This record gives sequence, structure tokens and C-alpha cells, in this order.
Amino acid sequence: MTPTHVPEQFERTMGCTAVELISWLPRSLPHAQLAVDTALGCCVASWPEGSLNLQWSTLPDRCIALLRIPQLQVHFAYQGLNDAARYTRQKFFDLHTHRGGG
Repeated sequence: MTPTHVPEQFERTMGCTAVELISWLPRSLPHAQLAVDTALGCCVASWPEGSLNLQWSTLPDRCIALLRIPQLQVHFAYQGLNDAARYTRQKFFDLHTHRGGG
């Protein structure tokens, strides 16, 4: 769920691998120019009005009984986007990277 206020910078743990996250970026950040560096674990998504810098690092898998869930620690840093634009972009990103049932 996207909070009503999206700060300019925050961190989040996501249940996915780096490969999965990278594959989701074009769909979850529409109309952005994407510059992905897999070696450094980062991406810059640029729009005419601002940008989003993502940096990620792999965490140990979350284990629940025999279930293993990969995890990434992801740092989000928005630049040049006002509150409403950050909220809109983050909500779209969250909807397109959400997993599981409802």
C-alpha cells in the first residue's frame, strides 16, 4: 500500500530478486528513460519533470518453514518531483510490483 505522503527518500524491503526487479522497471516506471547498472545495483528513471534513483542490495532469503523468499533492500530517492507527482509515480510502481493475493 502506498502511503498518502511519499517522502523524497526512503527504503523498503521487497520480496524479489534483482533480476525480477529489473524486469519490472519498464512496466512500473512508464514513460521514463531508464539507465540500469546491474553491477552496481542501481537504476535512474528520468522524466522531463524529475527523476527517481533506485539502489538495491540483496538481503538473506526470508524463510518461513520450507518457504524461501528472496529479498532486496531498495533505496528510493526522488529528485525534482513534487508531492503529488511522487505519490502518483510511487502508487503506479507499487501496483505493478505487488505480488500475492488480496
